[in-house]
Amino acid sequence: MKIDASIDLASADFAPLHLGAWVEKIRQGDPRVLARALSIIENRAAQAESLPRALFPYSGGSLRIGITGAPGAGKSTLVNCLTRHLRRQGRSVAIVAVDPTSPYTGGAILGDRVRMQSHHDDPGVFIRSMATRGVLGGLAAATADVIVTLEASGRDVVIIETVGVGQAEIEVVKLASAVALVLTPAMGDDVQTLKAGIMEIADLFVINKADQPGADRIQGQLEALLSLLPADQVRPPILQTVATGDQGVGELVDALSALPSDSERAVTAWKERLIAMMRQRLIERVVAETLDDAKIAAAAREVAERRLNPYEFVDEVIGQVAAAAQSRH
Repeated sequence: MKIDASIDLASADFAPLHLGAWVEKIRQGDPRVLARALSIIENRAAQAESLPRALFPYSGGSLRIGITGAPGAGKSTLVNCLTRHLRRQGRSVAIVAVDPTSPYTGGAILGDRVRMQSHHDDPGVFIRSMATRGVLGGLAAATADVIVTLEASGRDVVIIETVGVGQAEIEVVKLASAVALVLTPAMGDDVQTLKAGIMEIADLFVINKADQPGADRIQGQLEALLSLLPADQVRPPILQTVATGDQGVGELVDALSALPSDSERAVTAWKERLIAMMRQRLIERVVAETLDDAKIAAAAREVAERRLNPYEFVDEVIGQVAAAAQSRH
């Protein structure tokens, strides 16, 4: 059967006939189709799962770099400079920059678009700003599917820049094959207070703004902390950079590219991802088969008025689903 190559970018038509055309265009790296596909995935539009499902066999070939660290560490400037060096090497780059969402308006200041304007006319660079939409861990809920899509589009490197929310940044390790934790001399003795979770996710430490006083001091503190690791555990390297002056960034690119992939970490990440996917699908199936919006709204009103116990209600629904499943067998 011949696939219709025409695509209506104004709609999310993923009928089997058109899905093949979307996949073909994305694999060719068409930026308009890619941008539209990412919007559909991020907004969780109807049938949005069809694209990552179809594109997954073509993913997995990119170097995934996670850039994480406290706000103000210069992560965006560093990513901008990293991208410039990667392009000099002839490698195509996709950047996923996750920005915080306002708890009041639901909007986000997608500042990375402003900071990375120097790449706007480079077809080898694709930048996607995403809002967290209240999701903890520095990453948007749809980031995993977005990365699968970007990899399938043939990008050599996918850079994931997180919001910079502290301990919850460990979420980035579920998606990146190499994680750089960015610190600055301005942290001072605060490096001693970094929690174990943050320290353990880093494959590499970057002391950015190293031209400021205190860079050597913070490196000494890091080395002292890393000396406490078990003797058989590899100690992450520590690099100093000045992103605004393009100093040390070439060495950072080489170090990130040389890091060995952690297969066990990938297995753990996919285990958690599979559980999350199954949980979501089961919830959607239970709601679709047992409840509709009207019933849920009515139950919510009764709970709010203290006429219905929410725990008993959930157990009752689960019991109905279990009984229905048993009767089918």
